[in-house]
Amino acid sequence: MSLANTSRFAVVKPGQTYLGKQGVVYGAGASKETVGAEKICMNVMPMPPGKRAKAHYHDKIETIAYLLEGECAVYYGDGLEHRVMVQAGDHVFCPADVPHAPSNESGKPCTWLVVHSAGSDQEGIVMLPELDKVLVEKLGAA
Repeated sequence: MSLANTSRFAVVKPGQTYLGKQGVVYGAGASKETVGAEKICMNVMPMPPGKRAKAHYHDKIETIAYLLEGECAVYYGDGLEHRVMVQAGDHVFCPADVPHAPSNESGKPCTWLVVHSAGSDQEGIVMLPELDKVLVEKLGAA
């Protein structure tokens, strides 16, 4: 039996927040910024009614999201041509390099638990302002 390296074991207490490039205020979880994670991170993404993330993709980074509460639309695809409604308890997998934008159109708050295959959820983000314009045309200003 080898001795485990326990020096990096860490707990992240609630209350820390940050504004992501996607335009959403996140609840900081375990990440490069908080615990020195290298290959994975997990954060909480609360979305008030009417909130929409800016269109983006994660360069060579996979995303798994679990909707803790509420319901939320997610637009995805090269032109955000696809829309899926996600309910509390649903898991969503977004492959690397797929443009997407969650949009809380429910009229009630929703909360996501989001995991990325990178140390930070802000790593590798490519913003797509041209697709934000597409969503504004589809949905109106947000």
